[in-house]
Amino acid sequence: MVRSFLCVLMALLALGARAENLRVFWSDVEGGAATLIVTPAGESILIDSGSAGNRDAQRIFKAAGERFQLKQIDFLITTHFHSDHFGGAAELAGLIPIKTVYDNGVFDGGYERPTKVYELFPAEKRLVLNPGDELPLKNLDGQPRVSLKCICARQKFIDPPAGAQPNAACANPERKGLDKTDNANSIVVVLSCGDFRLYAAGDLTWNVEEKLVCPVNLIGKVDVYQCTHHGLEQSNNPLVLNAIAPTAAVMSNGTTKGSEPGTWKALRAAASVQATFQIHKNLRADKENNTPDELIANLEKNCEGHGILLELDAAAHNYTLSIPATKVNRTFAVTAK
Repeated sequence: MVRSFLCVLMALLALGARAENLRVFWSDVEGGAATLIVTPAGESILIDSGSAGNRDAQRIFKAAGERFQLKQIDFLITTHFHSDHFGGAAELAGLIPIKTVYDNGVFDGGYERPTKVYELFPAEKRLVLNPGDELPLKNLDGQPRVSLKCICARQKFIDPPAGAQPNAACANPERKGLDKTDNANSIVVVLSCGDFRLYAAGDLTWNVEEKLVCPVNLIGKVDVYQCTHHGLEQSNNPLVLNAIAPTAAVMSNGTTKGSEPGTWKALRAAASVQATFQIHKNLRADKENNTPDELIANLEKNCEGHGILLELDAAAHNYTLSIPATKVNRTFAVTAK
């Protein structure tokens, strides 16, 4: 009987330790940014936290609790100090514990600062994220390795990979005016799980984006491109899109913010991009700057705040992007290496 009890106990423990698939959820924060990642080991990473006030914090909290049954946010990465990226953090910390905060800290050239409320909300650790840093994520035996690596922060970059070849597309790059805002200091990260890779760059702007792939590509290929800066055309440099060759893109835009013509020109010209999902339909007069309605989470101005979900299969061979509210989904093969 003792042996039977021990066998049952071990089976239950094994079931409790069963890995989940990698999942990513883009909350609707009305033109801000909030990307929640849940690893196979059950750890959570939130990249940006939307704007101040109850709305965005509640939407992120709902995704964390109801969708993923999270009891805490293990890691918060604030890509830069603009309120639509850090504003919801303090309210969120009042709803669910935030363990470790990564951001740019105080640095030369940092002209913009967050609010005192952001600087003082409770967290176990506050750390500066540097190029080359990887989050200390848990990995499970027998599961594809998960990592999240910082590629760029405060306009500083990782070293080129060994044997990197010059990017021929950089011979005559288009440049735009100098950006003196904190957008240019955005933290850039790449999430990997096995061969799957996702790129997220906050609101990094055009001229700094160029340095990610010129004179050599510091990123490599990716599967999913989180459209930079809500799809504004002062970001989303085609040099980056063409160099990293994503299969799918996700745009966290608003009804009148982002989703601009220059970005859509770049997305439509990128041979690798098979589909773009949007949080909101662009309701400006230039309504041609949208993906098909079925790939848009929220079609109306006064919406219910639907999000977009990515699920990677256990072997990290295929991933599905979906709008859970409508059950529309698209599945893609992992191609990045």
